[in-house]
Amino acid sequence: MDKSEKIVDDLDTLKAIASPLRMKILGLLRESGPATASELGRRLGESSGSTSYHLRQLERYGFVGDDDEQHSRRERRWKALHAQTNFHAGKFSGDEGGRTLMESAVRSNVQYLLGNVEEYLRGDFAPEWQGILGVNDYLLRITAEDAAELLARMEELVESYRARGSSDPRAKPVAWHLLALPKKPS
Repeated sequence: MDKSEKIVDDLDTLKAIASPLRMKILGLLRESGPATASELGRRLGESSGSTSYHLRQLERYGFVGDDDEQHSRRERRWKALHAQTNFHAGKFSGDEGGRTLMESAVRSNVQYLLGNVEEYLRGDFAPEWQGILGVNDYLLRITAEDAAELLARMEELVESYRARGSSDPRAKPVAWHLLALPKKPS
């Protein structure tokens, strides 16, 4: 998978990714690696026809493509083309339809986050992972420029760890959520 990001800054691309099922498909390809429409359908409880349709839509807008290894001529293997998707929400603030689609995309991301939190709360982890990761919150009083700088620095740090791509057999996927939201004064 390319280490770059896919930037969503136009309405057509936003429409293509705002579907909760498409976001799940893309997430599975990123997390588990290349798969066929049939494999994805089984994992998501969908028909292969449905997942195939959604994969073609994701391909059309540059989110997925053919895997380098095609094990069969009968079934196409797909892969995610980017390590992350970046939504430029400000591009859609002046368009009611764009705002609605953006809200749908954010809600899908929050549902994914909540699923990860539920898995974490079930606590079925090896001892070396218990007590290391969890949920933290920080309330900072900063300017918009400071927030942009902090976000960029955090993304650089996370990207440096992604680039390492640990081959250690103890390595596990870790969903590292970064959620920075301005608060209205109370």
